[in-house]
Amino acid sequence: MDASPEAFETRLKTNAREIEAVLDRLLSDRMLNDEIDRPENLRAAMHYAVLNGGKRLRPLLVVESALLLGGDKEAALRVAAALECVHCYSLVHDDLPAMDDDDLRRGKPTVHIAFDEATAILAGDSLLTYAFDIIAADETKLPDQSKVALTLALARAAGLGGMAGGQALDLAAEKNAPGEPGIVTLQAMKTGALIRFACEAGAIVAGAPSDDRKRLRAFGEKIGLAFQLADDILDLTSDAATMGKATGKDAGRGKGTLVGLHGIDWAEARLAEHVREAEALLSPYAERSTILAEAARFIAGRKS
Repeated sequence: MDASPEAFETRLKTNAREIEAVLDRLLSDRMLNDEIDRPENLRAAMHYAVLNGGKRLRPLLVVESALLLGGDKEAALRVAAALECVHCYSLVHDDLPAMDDDDLRRGKPTVHIAFDEATAILAGDSLLTYAFDIIAADETKLPDQSKVALTLALARAAGLGGMAGGQALDLAAEKNAPGEPGIVTLQAMKTGALIRFACEAGAIVAGAPSDDRKRLRAFGEKIGLAFQLADDILDLTSDAATMGKATGKDAGRGKGTLVGLHGIDWAEARLAEHVREAEALLSPYAERSTILAEAARFIAGRKS
């Protein structure tokens, strides 16, 4: 089930170009039915937030999971665009002074620096709302039942019991560092929930049986754990120039991480274990899942 890293990198870049083309169209100045206006400054801030770089890993997971199970690529790209809107909204709000207070994202000024704080808040609000618009729109060629399932799954992944709730736990951790169970819960919500959704969404787009949906959801959970563990390692070992954002902030604020609890050697061994477990979940799909398997390895080995 091996695929070369070069083949994966090519697929990742191709997918990034495709999803960025979709996002550029969605965030143009062309109004949709029932929209009254698209205020230019707000639209520009949304466009800046979404199209300022990034690997587009979550969209790749949506598309590749859908293709693995025979799903329609164009529908998958639109669902991937919706997910990227949610992800980028979370980054805009995460960077705000009241949250993590970051001035740099992907090597560029954060939205509240490039525009202003109020515009950044509204841009995040609008991106979150737009995600559900994209899924529900007639242009997303999926059965209504699939759209409902996607809407529910994304809402659960992004909201109180998912990413936003995880962000609340993360802020609370600055005052009272949680133990290991608390750290695992926080990270599964803040980071893992959207990655889990990305993989499960592909199965929903494909109209796959429940067993496939559960298997890809489990795969997403494993690589979500790997992603956060790799992120925590990089936060301690990399620098702002490489990462495109500030590093060392969790340690500086006294937040607990699994790396901080157990050390880098333990974390690297656990990271490799997550990748092996993720690959094992893909074994029923054999060579068809090579890109997803390589995605798990890429997450573990990334440098930024």
